[in-house]
Amino acid sequence: MSVSARSPSRIRPAPVRHPVAAPVSEEAALRLTLLSWYDRHRRVLPWRVLPGATADPYRVWLSEIMLQQTTVKAVAPYFMRFLERWPDVTRLAAAPLDDVLKAWAGLGYYARARNLHACAKAVVERHGGVFPSDEAALRALPGVGAYTAAAVAAIAFEQATLAIDGNVERVLTRLYAIEEPLPAAKPLIRARAQTLAADAGHAARHGDFVQAMMDLGATICTPRNPACVICPWSEPCAARRRGDPEIFPRKQPKVEGALRRGIAFVVLREDGAVLLRQRPMKGLLGGMTEVPTTVWTKDFEARQAGADAPRLDGVRLSWRTLPGVVRHVFTHFPLELNVRRARAPQAAKAPEGMRFVPLARVHAEALPSLMRKVISHAIPEIDKIVREE
Repeated sequence: MSVSARSPSRIRPAPVRHPVAAPVSEEAALRLTLLSWYDRHRRVLPWRVLPGATADPYRVWLSEIMLQQTTVKAVAPYFMRFLERWPDVTRLAAAPLDDVLKAWAGLGYYARARNLHACAKAVVERHGGVFPSDEAALRALPGVGAYTAAAVAAIAFEQATLAIDGNVERVLTRLYAIEEPLPAAKPLIRARAQTLAADAGHAARHGDFVQAMMDLGATICTPRNPACVICPWSEPCAARRRGDPEIFPRKQPKVEGALRRGIAFVVLREDGAVLLRQRPMKGLLGGMTEVPTTVWTKDFEARQAGADAPRLDGVRLSWRTLPGVVRHVFTHFPLELNVRRARAPQAAKAPEGMRFVPLARVHAEALPSLMRKVISHAIPEIDKIVREE
């Protein structure tokens, strides 16, 4: 029988070859899982755009600077006030530094405000008012460190990088059970982060992934009592499997700075004005407004304070030491200030480099939290005066 005469039923069809899906790496699977969780549970924040929208580099940068060592709840109203007053980087760069410091007052870590203003000016002068998209170029701007540069590059420009802050360090040290304590563990954490950022596949969503990591650390993988039961990475998390996620990240014992002391001098004029001055631009609380004080030292002796007390021409001030102390904790040391108060006649003139400010306008000054405590301690009625104004 010829081949052509064979029965069709005896002819075997060629096997159908289905395309084989490429294996998904562990890192890619982690990304997909977290992004799926983020799509359902992302936080609504004033600086975060809606899904599918393009992020504004100015808003991303402004929020990241404000959020350094500060909570989302504290930052939100400041962010909105800044945007209302300076809606873009060009107008912020043109603003007087003193206005920026006044608007920042109360957020703390005041070098950030000075750097914020310097950075805005640099973006205008070096880049024509347009933020650079390159991470290295962003790091060259004043006050922009590795974390902020990576956050802006990823969120605003979809660059393949992962911003590493305390939240992300905590998530990654738990995910991989990194035993080495901080800060020695930082290179290993960075290597793990780079692997996660690089293995993105065709649907990178670098900005969303960075924000998903932030949300995971802020809402689920918290320092205490992490919600492992509802965590999208519960299954692959090594620390969860061990049963001890709260011990990560491991840290070296913190060495607290020695207590410093000093005296603050509050001069209240008869017309209801208080004597203020500006701190030097460089150093702690640089450029902020304060009442005159002594230096703050570990071995402070009150009897040496007389030389630092302000003097008014033709006026003899009678100082009264108020009961109690004003306590404040800076990053590197705690501080205790005694407060001395004196009253001056209405005609008294401020010494060179100082000025009298009406109490009703004190709230508009660039006073750090410490100085607001001092003034409230010396003038308990200040809050009522400001409210009435």
